[in-house]
Amino acid sequence: MDLAIPDMALVVLIGASGSGKSTFARKHFKPTQVLSSDYFRGLVSDDENDQTVSADAFDALHYVAGKRLRNGLVTVIDATNVQREPRAALIKLARENNVLPVAIVLDVPEAVCVRRNAERPDRDFGAHVVKRHRAELRRSLGSLAKEGFRKVHIVRGESEVDAARIVPERLNNDLRDQTGPFDVIGDVHGCRAELEELLGELGYALDRDELGRAVDARHPENRRVVFVGDLVDRGPDTPGVLRLAMGMVESGNALAVCGNHEQKLVRAMRGRKVTVAHGLAESLAQLGEESDEFRLRVERFCDGLISHYRLDGENLVVAHAGLPREYHGRASGRVRSFALYGDTTGETDEFGLPVRYPWAEDYRSRTTVLYGHTPVVDAEWVNGTMCLDTGCVFGGKLTALRYPEREVVSVKAHQVWYEPVRPLAPPDPFSGRDPSALALSDVVGKRVIDTGLMGPVTVRGEQAAAALEVMSRFAVDPRWLLYLPPTMAPTPTHTGGDLLEHPTEAFADYASRGVREVLCEEKHMGSRAVVLVTRDGAAERFGIEGDGVVHTRTGRPFFDEALTSSLVTRVRAAVTSAGLWAELDTDWLLLDAELLPWSAKASGLILNQYAAVGAAAEAALPAAVDALSSAAGRGVEVADLLARQRSRSTNAADYRAAYRRYCWPTDGLAGVTLAPFQLLAAQGATFEDRPHAWHLDLAARLHAVDPTLFTLTRTIAVDTTDPVSVAAGVDWWTALTAAGGEGMVVKPAANHVPKSQPGVKVRGREYLRIIYGPDYTEPSNLSRLRDRKLNHKRSLAMREYALGMEGLARLTRGEPLWRVHECVFAVLALESEPVDPRL
Repeated sequence: MDLAIPDMALVVLIGASGSGKSTFARKHFKPTQVLSSDYFRGLVSDDENDQTVSADAFDALHYVAGKRLRNGLVTVIDATNVQREPRAALIKLARENNVLPVAIVLDVPEAVCVRRNAERPDRDFGAHVVKRHRAELRRSLGSLAKEGFRKVHIVRGESEVDAARIVPERLNNDLRDQTGPFDVIGDVHGCRAELEELLGELGYALDRDELGRAVDARHPENRRVVFVGDLVDRGPDTPGVLRLAMGMVESGNALAVCGNHEQKLVRAMRGRKVTVAHGLAESLAQLGEESDEFRLRVERFCDGLISHYRLDGENLVVAHAGLPREYHGRASGRVRSFALYGDTTGETDEFGLPVRYPWAEDYRSRTTVLYGHTPVVDAEWVNGTMCLDTGCVFGGKLTALRYPEREVVSVKAHQVWYEPVRPLAPPDPFSGRDPSALALSDVVGKRVIDTGLMGPVTVRGEQAAAALEVMSRFAVDPRWLLYLPPTMAPTPTHTGGDLLEHPTEAFADYASRGVREVLCEEKHMGSRAVVLVTRDGAAERFGIEGDGVVHTRTGRPFFDEALTSSLVTRVRAAVTSAGLWAELDTDWLLLDAELLPWSAKASGLILNQYAAVGAAAEAALPAAVDALSSAAGRGVEVADLLARQRSRSTNAADYRAAYRRYCWPTDGLAGVTLAPFQLLAAQGATFEDRPHAWHLDLAARLHAVDPTLFTLTRTIAVDTTDPVSVAAGVDWWTALTAAGGEGMVVKPAANHVPKSQPGVKVRGREYLRIIYGPDYTEPSNLSRLRDRKLNHKRSLAMREYALGMEGLARLTRGEPLWRVHECVFAVLALESEPVDPRL
């Protein structure tokens, strides 16, 4: 007796005590596949027959079973399972993990069960228990399929049990042994003529019947078509499309998965109550002109379509509406529903249609997923997935992807066959407006800005108001203002010694996020500068006269117009000498840099805040120390106060030394230097996909042609998983900060890494004295300061970075100024968030 078991299933053995379930399990399954209730009772109580711990035993059994099912492993439950309640819990477990529940019933005579129990010394219960089990089993036999078991095998008597044989069977969706090559075709929706044309473009030869109708297509190189579903509805010839597709599937020249329109068509053909909308009426009318035999063939074909296919090993999945990684190869109502309909957010758009959850944006797997369902203008790759529904029936295109070549082939729709509820192409948001015009409505009030890196970023109305004040009064001309740098998150707080920040936390943080290679860059103590430089005449691109601009991270000019022009001229000359215009095929460059010295921009801040504190401390504290020393010499008990004042005097001296390191006199551009560390954008391109070493190499070339203006940035590469490399990075930072350096910035060496900080700063002990005050290293102060709330700062850094990159992407795509400025303004607006400015 052959018992077919899917190769991804939860197998539930059902039978009275003594029916031989454990023996059957040992004979037919691996020991690791069988989870016995007796064994789990022993695990939780050291007594396999202790019925008082059954609840805990089954809790543990279900937990282990869930882990196995999540990993796609056949799992066998060895328990009596004669009652409906425990079976329901197991069926629920199978459904939660999207595997098929299978029942194997061992219907062995009561006398046999009683005899076997009597032969076992550990079974001290009487025949009445077996009798009860048998009664419960008989009541269950007729309802197992209704309960949810997808397969029910009933084995009666000892001879059938002995003769039974387990036969593993592949799930219908498992075609991993079929490697292609394939041509995966998007939603056809009754567009027969376009389908025939596309097959011709793909190299297929059509077979026609005596009436000239296409009934099959074959490729000379044995390629196969895979239809992603929605062959029917809306279009002019649903029967013609089905006749061709069915013929190809029946001859082995094609595969097809089910679409939501096929499923609804089957229900309608069987007389079920359905809403006749979205093109179903057209299909029913067209099929009504066909023979009964053809309609029956169509009904059987559409009803037999499965939710998705796994193809080419683990490399390809085809499903109508797409499929997340955890559903690949699974079988359940949930999987089928997602494959046919996708998932929705519960909201509707302005056209009354459901807003679909963008599952592909979160998809991460080496398995390619090809799908349709939601029309797009052009087929594009998103994280290894591609939607092939390019709206042929709506006047778009019919599209196929050649696999494994990954070549897109399309033919244009012959006409608009069906007017869409939602326009196939989104309206042009830039039409009817001067590209260079800015409007107050672009920036006031609450704004939600879609970014390519993080999705929507919200700017609150009060934040916008604060930014508007700064932007309107102090910023450079907005036509020059293309980018504002994001704030930078500090490393997680160090908990040892007299340091608040240390490289070990930065390296460990990146390692925990899967970033192995990082680059540590010297942090120049200057002022963040954005440098836009243009070639002769290229400023027309920005609608403004001039050669470029240098502005701060809040959009303010560093220098007056004359000095700015001199600086930009020097930068442009260096770019020309380094050959970057031709190499990057551009007429303009946007650089992220540090401008030194700090005092070039912050002289007022230094004089009024830092120098004033330092001067007051230098005047007062030595005098206090002298007075207390004299008092101590006279025998007055002031030892503790004297020690404290001496410590404060030393701290104040260190404080003055710390900020003075970053100040030196300048005369015009004499003494001013630039340390570029990233090329942000050029004509038609952004460069966040280039490793940081590439950016610093460009900076070194500028330094080579003008070493008095450009300064180099020292670096060290660190492998966050290698203790020796991490120790070298720590030593490098220690030496750098001991010599008076501010610290370093740790960045993913590859540059942009999704969901990871673009960089974290690790500042030195003495530099942080400027930030936290002269006495911050006192133990009581350090203890308090270590309770830094970093999550908000880290979130802010990520949001501002995403906005900055979005603005650059819009800029290089040639979008109008107001679209770019929307992102720039949002970065400045977020700066008003209540975050500790010392972080």
